[in-house]
Amino acid sequence: MPDKHLSTQFDSQLNNVSMRVMELGGLVESQIRQAVYALSEFSVEVADQVIAAEPRVNMMEVEIDRELASIIGRRQPTAVDLRLLLAISKTTANLERVGDEAERIARMVKSIIANGMPRALPSSDLRTATELASGLLRKALDAFARLDAVAAVEILREDGQVDAEFDGFVRKLITYMMEDPRTISSSLDLLFIAKAIERIGDHAKNIAEFIIFIVKGADVRHTSVDYIESNVL
Repeated sequence: MPDKHLSTQFDSQLNNVSMRVMELGGLVESQIRQAVYALSEFSVEVADQVIAAEPRVNMMEVEIDRELASIIGRRQPTAVDLRLLLAISKTTANLERVGDEAERIARMVKSIIANGMPRALPSSDLRTATELASGLLRKALDAFARLDAVAAVEILREDGQVDAEFDGFVRKLITYMMEDPRTISSSLDLLFIAKAIERIGDHAKNIAEFIIFIVKGADVRHTSVDYIESNVL
């Protein structure tokens, strides 16, 4: 009976931490949406809201890690449970970095607004990449909530689409800068925004890898999707 009681407490603590991770994920998703809206509408006010949310994201990361450390210290979890706790900590760190990227986008938007962006530049082309990256993050959070390794592998496969959009956008920006050097400053701001979006996709991919680590106990970083499907799932 005492063992069951302790197990129940441990499960409750894990559930609480997982809920906090999902809450953090929702917050950074909101930051991304606001940052993209600020770009499309040239809104300094919305960009400032994204920047203002960053301290809360940072604090949530610290609080979650503190709770994880407390669980490890008090419960002395088994190898399987320790793997879960470590993966949760790494997932939290990646979500915090997504918040960093959203803040970076917001700051670049403010720079673009302050300097004035030539109408010819393809800022609207970033929408597709943003939808792909934010969609991957949403799928990663859903897979994390369900500990779905199969869905995680799909995220790894789809990350290439975000990379392809980024590469295409960079080529287009280079063309604009070569044709009109007056666009170089604003083009560089857009390049930093595009890179931030691409990194959001990378963080979603990282979270997917941690899900596979939790479920299968395999470290699949730096391995191909085909290898994972053949040898891990």
